[in-house]
Amino acid sequence: MADFDPQPGRAASEVAELSATQREADEAELYAGLRKVAGIVAGAQGVIDLLGDVAEFAVQAIPGADGVGVSLVDPWHDKPTVQTWAATAILVHEIDTAQYDELNEGPCITCMESRRPTVSGSLGSDSRWPHFGGRAARMRVHSALALPLIVGDQVIGSINAYAKNRDAFGDHAVQLGSQFARPAAISVYNAQLLASAQERTIRLQRALDSRAVIDQAIGIIRSRSGGTADEAFERLAQISQGENVKLHAVAQRLVEEAVRRAVARHR
Repeated sequence: MADFDPQPGRAASEVAELSATQREADEAELYAGLRKVAGIVAGAQGVIDLLGDVAEFAVQAIPGADGVGVSLVDPWHDKPTVQTWAATAILVHEIDTAQYDELNEGPCITCMESRRPTVSGSLGSDSRWPHFGGRAARMRVHSALALPLIVGDQVIGSINAYAKNRDAFGDHAVQLGSQFARPAAISVYNAQLLASAQERTIRLQRALDSRAVIDQAIGIIRSRSGGTADEAFERLAQISQGENVKLHAVAQRLVEEAVRRAVARHR
């Protein structure tokens, strides 16, 4: 029996007892999706492209899913926000956007709060989300399976599967979806870490380059004025404030002018 939060008051049931052949086919689809997730190499593609692949692999791995979205938590706000970064269909993106941006309720939000898979077999009558459920039902989406993406003790997002049929996700789908979500979470998390490290490296390199140009500009001013380094820096700062131009840009301009004059003299 899969461990998940079902829809209150609605009996969890499969549409029909799955045959051994169907179960084997579903498990083969899951393992194919897992192999593809395992083959994702962080850094070989951007985070957005990686999330798109995860969504596509999830559709393959989760029985009954008509569309899947991958949402991530952005912790860098006063209140953490959730946003869908990849979806296999426009309809999925619209449904998830309604959850986060308009209604602040839905299976994705619930699964991240409970840290457990969340299932609904009839969204229009699901008492947990009176506003979201009706919105999804009017869009002819009746079933949902939300799987939290957890790394260690941190919830980093969720995989949200939707289906037009009612009761599309039973124990079997939850079990396979959960098996897929665990390694998918690690792949996404590693890609985020690498992207963050690369961004910090770029910022540091820019800062070092900026510092080098400013030091060159200070040297040029000192050679002309005979003043101290502090006096030269103060002169740069005055120009920057007076022209409302960044200090680095002022220094770069001064260095380039000095280079042009030196080249002209040699000619």
